[in-house]
Amino acid sequence: MKHFIPFRRSYLFAVGLLFVCLLQAYALTMMPSRKRSKPRDERIQIHHADLLFRDVATTGDGQVLKGNVQLSHSGMRLTCDSAVFYEASNSFMAYGSVKFRQGDTLSLIGDSLYYDGTSQFARVFRNVEMRHHKMTLYTELLNYDRIKGSGFYDTGGKIVDGKTVLTSQKGEYFTDKRDAQFNEDVLLINNKKDSLLTNDLHYNTRSKWAHATGPTNLFSGGSHIYTIDGQYNTRTERAHLTQRPQLFNKGRKLVGDSISYDKNTGYSEAFRNIIFIDSVDINNKNILLGDYGYYNEPKGEAMVTERALGKNFSRGADTLFVHADTLRLYSYNLKTDSAYRVLHGYPHVRSYRTDVQAICDSLVFNSAFNVLSLYRDPIAWSDDRQILGEEINVYANDSTIDSIYIERQALIVQSLPDSTLFNQVAGNLMQAYFRNGDLYQTRVDGNSILVNYPMEKDTSFLYQNYCEAAKLRVDVRDKKMQRFWAGPSPIAKTYPIGMAPQEHNRLSNFAWFSHIRPTGPDDLFEWKPKSTAMRLKEMPRRNAPLQSLQSSSLSPLNSASTNSDSTTSFLKKSADSSLDNLQSTDSSGEIKIKDSEDTINNHVDEDSTTAISKEFSTKSTSASTSSNSRTSKTSARKSHTKSGVHK
Repeated sequence: MKHFIPFRRSYLFAVGLLFVCLLQAYALTMMPSRKRSKPRDERIQIHHADLLFRDVATTGDGQVLKGNVQLSHSGMRLTCDSAVFYEASNSFMAYGSVKFRQGDTLSLIGDSLYYDGTSQFARVFRNVEMRHHKMTLYTELLNYDRIKGSGFYDTGGKIVDGKTVLTSQKGEYFTDKRDAQFNEDVLLINNKKDSLLTNDLHYNTRSKWAHATGPTNLFSGGSHIYTIDGQYNTRTERAHLTQRPQLFNKGRKLVGDSISYDKNTGYSEAFRNIIFIDSVDINNKNILLGDYGYYNEPKGEAMVTERALGKNFSRGADTLFVHADTLRLYSYNLKTDSAYRVLHGYPHVRSYRTDVQAICDSLVFNSAFNVLSLYRDPIAWSDDRQILGEEINVYANDSTIDSIYIERQALIVQSLPDSTLFNQVAGNLMQAYFRNGDLYQTRVDGNSILVNYPMEKDTSFLYQNYCEAAKLRVDVRDKKMQRFWAGPSPIAKTYPIGMAPQEHNRLSNFAWFSHIRPTGPDDLFEWKPKSTAMRLKEMPRRNAPLQSLQSSSLSPLNSASTNSDSTTSFLKKSADSSLDNLQSTDSSGEIKIKDSEDTINNHVDEDSTTAISKEFSTKSTSASTSSNSRTSKTSARKSHTKSGVHK
């Protein structure tokens, strides 16, 4: 019994194993049968030759084939006029009208060819053409590796891909990725117009992107691009450039850490450490700096932002520096002799020039008229004077300030040697005129107020003048007030120094902002705003009501009054004309301030009929005539400029 049990277990195990083997055999019989692949024939095959023989004396063990020779090897087909086949080395030499084909997309043409069947390597000689899809490679000696799928040359070659032609001393083409690599004296010509010169270029015939490394020059349209690393698409004519590329275009230059360029749109985009230089007009050169920007050639527009800084170099003038969150430079009439630029800055504008500094929310500089316009709570400084208003327009000639117009809530404050004293002039509309950079006259129209401290010979101050009038004119010489006119019906008082009431000592809108005044080009990037309480509250201007003339009986006066509005141009014209007439109208009041060392004489008639002495009237009239002529010209130029800039 003890021996029977192990025997029984062995028997059951053997039966189970046999059953498994039978199942496996059955499964194999049920599977579909597969044909066994034949071993691949790696020998070169001869398909045809009109004549085949051996010539041991000339070819050794090679077989000579002549006439309509046809050979094949591993998917390659070759035809030629004659060939020598070396069976032992599995290679051959082909001569005359050699045509090498592989698949439907690759072919080689040449005068002669050597082929090694073991390494699948071919060398084609003279008048070589390699065609792959729509690309054709021309050279005099081409090596083609079938295993790697690459053809390369080092004796000079050319690739033609549609309208793109590439030439180089060395080159290699890869059929699987359709990539080409060129070295030494590489020249790419696209559409017979654009050209790229470099020493190292990678080109893909499928994507049409050319990638140049090393010093590269790209000439596209009217632009010249220099880069060390850049990509150019021959189909879209776009370029992506890195490594501090430089773009030159008809007197303009764009530099950045990287640049994107589109020839079709004429649009260039630059990133990081941008420098845009516009030197088309040698008398008015502009430079824009920033960390992002673009240039639109058809529109003549350039924009920079992110630490933006603009520089304007006018003929004979110091450089004007302007910083804002965004700067835009527009160019007009570039193809004419009257080319000019308009620079826009916004917001947080800070500007500096040695003779004028300013801050505001937005700025416009027009080089055609040399006018700098400041908007939204602007402040301008010139020498020891601070200028405030809702809008400030600074006119300049080639080198110095010519005049300043301040519109609405105008205020000029002059800091005196005694830092606690300030000359002040306020009004609705103010015009300040300069000669050789020095202020010589100020005109005020509407709610005019003057606070003045005459300086004595010993630079001391003994008196304070206060005057209110509808219109005011102040003449200045050597930075000192020489005389002023006020009228009609002026209210004027003179106080001993320190005796004036507070409301006559400091005007209601007085403010001195020296702490936010730009001190140099490096002081422009930190925005220093006014306090909220000190910001100007813009005064709304009423729009003229729409009127229609229903009766011809309306008088000219009524017609003018119903259609009038308080526009800036009207205020300027009326200010100029009325101030000019102050000297000759009997109804005007006059306050004459003598030289600073003399006793101050106030001539104010209660009935506003004070007569001006003949001697003084003669002098002032001649001075006013020249001044009025200058004012009228400036006013005309101001009106024309505003219509051109803000249209």
